[in-house]
Amino acid sequence: RDDDAVEIIAALDAPKTASELSEECDIPLSTTYRKLELLTDADLLQESTEIRRDGQHTTRYDVAFDSVTVELDESNALSIEFSRPERATDERLAALWSQVREET
Repeated sequence: RDDDAVEIIAALDAPKTASELSEECDIPLSTTYRKLELLTDADLLQESTEIRRDGQHTTRYDVAFDSVTVELDESNALSIEFSRPERATDERLAALWSQVREET
């Protein structure tokens, strides 16, 4: 169990920056960035980029699932299923922008 990751997910009642999460969860910023990367790579968090007029861009993180179902079948095979929310157009555009930013 990764207590820092659990705490980060619990703190995301709204999209937040890495700095906000680091402060709220009392986790060092370097550790927070590492956990955010792991959670985003696992598709448990989604990244969005806020583009500001002053040229500064802010990355915010939000939970990318509504629920998690873990099942163990009769042959002891474990399955995990995530229920994901329907994303609005602006969220899909922000996700696309984040992908373009990563690839360039």
